[in-house]
Amino acid sequence: MTRHKLLLTGTVCAGTLFLGSFALGQPKQNVGARRHPNLAAAQRMTENAYNKIIAAQQANEWDMQGHAQKAKSLLEQANTELKAAALAANKNAK
Repeated sequence: MTRHKLLLTGTVCAGTLFLGSFALGQPKQNVGARRHPNLAAAQRMTENAYNKIIAAQQANEWDMQGHAQKAKSLLEQANTELKAAALAANKNAK
């Protein structure tokens, strides 16, 4: 393979990984802000943190020894727990 083709292939692969990680794991804002404003705010913060990690990965050419990916996974988990907390609060509301 020529050097140009290798560079093009690498660029396409990196772009695919970026878009895939962004679309698949992005924390969702699915807590109602009117009923649970603090939990909804926390969800917005997990989304912002997730996006900042992606920016850091791009700036460092994705070479963070897996730590940034682990942080993104933990943010996804936190987001899921925030939704569970809202559902529990709804169930326990009187």
